[in-house]
Amino acid sequence: MSLAPKPPTPTMPSGPTPPAGTAIPPRPPQMGGQMGGPMGGGQMPGQPTMPAPRAQDRRTLVVGRGISLQGTVADAERLVVEGTVESQMIQATELSISQTGVFKGEVQVEDAEIAGTFDGTLTARGQLVIRATGRVIGNARCRRLMVEDGGQISGKMEMLGDTQIPAGPAPRAYAEG
Repeated sequence: MSLAPKPPTPTMPSGPTPPAGTAIPPRPPQMGGQMGGPMGGGQMPGQPTMPAPRAQDRRTLVVGRGISLQGTVADAERLVVEGTVESQMIQATELSISQTGVFKGEVQVEDAEIAGTFDGTLTARGQLVIRATGRVIGNARCRRLMVEDGGQISGKMEMLGDTQIPAGPAPRAYAEG
């Protein structure tokens, strides 16, 4: 009796056969993985074969050049605008508007970088950076502001103080000893 693993048997995809000349998209990775090594070591059955997402990976929505988006964006940690976005309210961690990007509406973020046009109400609880090609029209609130030479602000600007930003957990007192 041989302990060597048997070669996998090829299987054909089920379903209708596409017409000749049609590209077939690649199949998604299968769950469960193959047992590796001559002693059957490696991944356990039922575990995914793809690596787990890294902590620094963010849920990012990119609205590309020439694309227009109207509506509400939910659960995006990072919003990158290269086209046009019109929204009543967006909450995200980070907003980035490229030179070709236009945002109209209201947004609340931790940090924002504007190289294109923002028209509406912007609240950046952390830093607002307006690049040399950037324009902010309307109301802007932020804790820290950086405007490059050439950047424009038209409207009302309000600087947030520590009391206007939701506080985190209170610092603990450490006992000496």
